[in-house]
Amino acid sequence: MSDTLDTLENITYEELNEGDSATFTRTLTEDELVLFAAVSGDVNPVHLDSAFAAESMFKERIAHGMWSGSLISAALATVMPGPGTIYLEQSLAFKRPVRLDDTLTVTLTVLRKEPKNRVAFQCDVRNQNGDQVVIGEAKVIAPTEKISLQKPRLPKITIES
Repeated sequence: MSDTLDTLENITYEELNEGDSATFTRTLTEDELVLFAAVSGDVNPVHLDSAFAAESMFKERIAHGMWSGSLISAALATVMPGPGTIYLEQSLAFKRPVRLDDTLTVTLTVLRKEPKNRVAFQCDVRNQNGDQVVIGEAKVIAPTEKISLQKPRLPKITIES
């Protein structure tokens, strides 16, 4: 039997109920911040240049707002509803900056079930102090077939100095 941490299992449209919630947690590392800049092409110096960021309103480097948004995508794709989910819409409001080594927890809550297997989720993202950093709403097409599978293995990617 495989370890449950290595397994992805979805929650089907029929299994979802208004008020159901789930969480996904991740910590922003230096490598992740730099890799996100590389993958997205967003090389704004407020994310990458300590001297530049020190002169900004934030006084230090901050994460890309969409890094936080991408955690919502990850939560929808891997936790609730999980594999087989089709992401349709997302609204986001960025409430406070995310800094290196912040640990964010995404809480997804089912707001409503709609026709054609569509589900609206409240998306609340908070840092390790409980401060809200992002709020939004997502709409997805939830899977109708139960899926349980081995979590794909990703290559270990490191940043060269």
